[in-house]
Amino acid sequence: MDQNRRKELKEEYKQVKTYMGVYQITNKTNGKIYIDSCPNLKNKWLTLQAQLEMGMFANFQVQKDWKDLGKDAFDFEVLEKKDASEVIDPRWEVKQLKKPWLEKLQPFGDRGYNKPSKD
Repeated sequence: MDQNRRKELKEEYKQVKTYMGVYQITNKTNGKIYIDSCPNLKNKWLTLQAQLEMGMFANFQVQKDWKDLGKDAFDFEVLEKKDASEVIDPRWEVKQLKKPWLEKLQPFGDRGYNKPSKD
């Protein structure tokens, strides 16, 4: 690959927007939902599926249901996204984006996999 083409590809890559946001995983069998956020939504569902397949997902109950029911029993949906280039502190920002969704959807107990916050 010549240097000009390489330079063009680098510039194109820099122009690709990165989005942060809030996502939901839904268990289609029992209706329970899991809400979380991340600073980069690109390929997030692929990453989460890999974690679940390897038995390394952070939420034990989602992991258990995934193992018992399989990946076809789950859906992934982005609830809100925001251009990451507009944000100074992405980790703080995604936490702020997540809070209203937790309040609105109440994914706790029989309704979901999240644990209520203690603040």
